Amino acid sequence: MSFYLHILASELSKTYLTLLRTKELHAFITKTHLACDPFYATRIVRLYSINSRLNYARHVFDKTPNRSVYLWNSIIRAYAKAHKFGNALSLFFTMFGTETLPDNFTYSCIIRVCAENFHRERLKLVHGRVLASGFGLDPICCSALVTAYSNLDLIEDASKVFDVMPHPDLVMWNSIISGFGYCGFWNQGLLLFSRMRNLGGHPDGYTVVGVASGIAEPSLLSTGKGIHGFCLKCSLDSNEHVASALVSMYSRCNCMYSAYLVFISLIQPDLVTWSALITGYSQSGDFWKALFFFQKLNMQGMKPDAILIASILAAAAQSANIRPGIEIHGYALRQGIDSNEMVSSSLIDMYSKCGYLSLGIRVFHIMQRKGIVAYNSIIWGMGLHGLASKALESFEELLDIGLMPNESTFSALLCACCHAGLSSVGKAIFRRMRNEFGIKYRTEHYVYIVKLLGMSGELEEAYNLVLSLPEPVDSGVWGALLSCCDACGNLELAEIVAQKLLENNPHKMAYRVMLSNIYAGEGRWDDVKKLRDTMTEKERGKLPGLSWI
Repeated sequence: MSFYLHILASELSKTYLTLLRTKELHAFITKTHLACDPFYATRIVRLYSINSRLNYARHVFDKTPNRSVYLWNSIIRAYAKAHKFGNALSLFFTMFGTETLPDNFTYSCIIRVCAENFHRERLKLVHGRVLASGFGLDPICCSALVTAYSNLDLIEDASKVFDVMPHPDLVMWNSIISGFGYCGFWNQGLLLFSRMRNLGGHPDGYTVVGVASGIAEPSLLSTGKGIHGFCLKCSLDSNEHVASALVSMYSRCNCMYSAYLVFISLIQPDLVTWSALITGYSQSGDFWKALFFFQKLNMQGMKPDAILIASILAAAAQSANIRPGIEIHGYALRQGIDSNEMVSSSLIDMYSKCGYLSLGIRVFHIMQRKGIVAYNSIIWGMGLHGLASKALESFEELLDIGLMPNESTFSALLCACCHAGLSSVGKAIFRRMRNEFGIKYRTEHYVYIVKLLGMSGELEEAYNLVLSLPEPVDSGVWGALLSCCDACGNLELAEIVAQKLLENNPHKMAYRVMLSNIYAGEGRWDDVKKLRDTMTEKERGKLPGLSWI
């Protein structure tokens, strides 16, 4: 018997077994009355979950009388990996009524569940349980909390968790640095990076990736080059993960030449690095290079994933040329990834932006599973084509089937209302966004509501709304108000708004040109001349429009 148990333990220790082999081992365990042993039950639960047989795993769990914490963790983790968050949370809270209490691994798993399911309040409740259970200084729980709070844009809470740790380890440092970078606070991330090094910490590739992730605009290019220099000094540049982050960082800074140099320095760039380069060319407006490198990737025999297909479809959409988009659609069909929600949503977006909304609607209708990303894409498309009523119908439909709208949903809806001039409807949606769904307003939402109010002649209300916003107000919001003043011919308010814009952005000539045009419309040629005299010949020039026809 001991010989068979040795063979059984050896088989169960393997990371993967086929479903058939798992069933055979399960049958043997049941026959030899070992099913009541939580050790064997834990292994069987893990193997069933790897084979996507959660119902079998749950049956084993339910039939095991003496459940260890490892068995509880296995079934909770299985539900979490399958994105069945409700089941995972239910089992977690059930544990408190049993003799087996959660350990630090249980808590870290549930913390990730709360973050992935956007449960801010429940995350704080679990955090309270962590403290009450004596895991308030546990590095595993604290690292998970820092990451979860950061992913939910609660960086202050993440910072508080980090600050109570007397001796944070490398994982903890990486979590908080990545958190600040993810939330856009690159300067705090860099300060923490310096503090870590001053305290004798040794950054690794994940640290550098966390710092580089916060470098997201061209004005920070010199800082990005400093990070690259540190990578070269510490020989971290050959790490594929770091190289991919550097390519993405240079791409966000619109420095594609440097991104390309990092890319070609690699002997065998992986798919993530290819994706970073192609996405960078797409986002910087060089759509044809993005398409060229996508073709080169295919010629090398690499198989793009759904994320890369979605990225290249975005490039095709921006090029406004439907032919590359159709070819990529055909490629996705041949590879069998056209049913992926991210790919389908990108197809809807591409067809809409290329002027073929009907094809986008067809893609939407044949989707078997429609998530919030797909609904956002179709609402954007309908709004851009002036079908505001259809966009609003799609919004009500997603609510009826139980989907939760997000920031992008309301951006799409407000954009649709702007295109159709539906001022009262837009204002109602703007209010519902915060009052009914608890979603915080972002810059783009204020831009749309200001445009909506201003273009409908409610300039005073739009101006008062902008004044009520916390300082500093984004220039995009003031710019939207200035364009409304131009459209409505309100010179008095235009001068006030333009002054605000020029105070914050003295080198932005577009605002001077817009104000100059307003002066010209009113026949104030002396003021036009004064503004034009402050601009160079190049700044006064205007790029000629290009047409596909």
